[in-house]
Amino acid sequence: MTSADETRTGVWLVGARGSVATTAVSGCAALAAGLLPPTGMVTETPPFADCGLPALASLVFGGHDTATTPLPKRAEELAAQGVLPPWLPTAVQGELAAADEHIRPGGPVPGDRRATEELIADFATDLRTFARTTGVARTVVVNVASTEPDPAHGAWPASSLYAAAALRAGCPYVNFTPSTGLSHPQLAGAARASGLPYAGRDGKTGQTLLRSVLGPMFAQRALAVRAWSGTNLLGGGDGAALADPAAAAAKNAGKERVLTDTLGTRVEGEVHIDDVPALGDWKTAWDHVAFDGFLGTRMVLQTIWQGCDSALAAPLVLDLARLLARAHERGLSGPLGELGFYFKDPDAEGSALAEQYTRLLTLADRLGGTR
Repeated sequence: MTSADETRTGVWLVGARGSVATTAVSGCAALAAGLLPPTGMVTETPPFADCGLPALASLVFGGHDTATTPLPKRAEELAAQGVLPPWLPTAVQGELAAADEHIRPGGPVPGDRRATEELIADFATDLRTFARTTGVARTVVVNVASTEPDPAHGAWPASSLYAAAALRAGCPYVNFTPSTGLSHPQLAGAARASGLPYAGRDGKTGQTLLRSVLGPMFAQRALAVRAWSGTNLLGGGDGAALADPAAAAAKNAGKERVLTDTLGTRVEGEVHIDDVPALGDWKTAWDHVAFDGFLGTRMVLQTIWQGCDSALAAPLVLDLARLLARAHERGLSGPLGELGFYFKDPDAEGSALAEQYTRLLTLADRLGGTR
């Protein structure tokens, strides 16, 4: 599954000391060493065997973060919560420490007097320095930071500063969050002109993943959905961030869009997100679907999804970093709609998972030839 050469590839994580990033770095090291199987990694399945993707062992990690807790310590905290196997932080301590050496202070932070242009320039310099000191052939920037509220008109949220820096440094970009990122109106022209591949936004890992399968089922069986409501209980950094109603609204927009796209109409019901700090990185999502069957018979489907956000998201982050790196190597540019399989709000029409997977396989052909 490796490229013809063993060129190293950079993965720059915005939010590099968060739970998702820590899990991704730890997991990559474990898989590269053969300590665990690649469960959850789509790029490790047979259709991608001849794509020329960078080997997991060739990935070099760095990133930006405003947090200061070192990655080895963060991994220990996640192991204590049951997110990582208890023995894993010790087994990959060297790789975690090496990645932590490449993490640079993020921003803006309270009291930061740098103007927008200066922040973008500083972040871009960090990316160029990382590439020069590590010798990577290319660097993929992946935003895995906490969800931001939608910005005021004309404002530059942190996610867009990092996205602009990625363009300026010549780096492919992935927005795995519902934050603005590359969708900022002042970045549209620069993104098109950059010649870089990019993808987003908002990774599809749990409740919305299930909706993207069940929604088409109801539509294809001509069952009339009357209402679809959901509740999420979660803790950790994401739970704290989504306690802000504005941030929660940005997150829920993608969940609702999937239903509208797959059902062909907007239905009653909302998604509620509750911050429960005691849950840590674990999440419970309930869905209640009221629908009509033949002769108007009223029925109900209820689902419960209990999972670990970081363990669900991390393999997708590694997938996307490898796919974007290979796309850049092959000279692809612009929004990669074929990667909609991974997102709630993708750069392409259609939210049904099966159709998105078919499009993903067409990208596999483009990247590496006939499967």
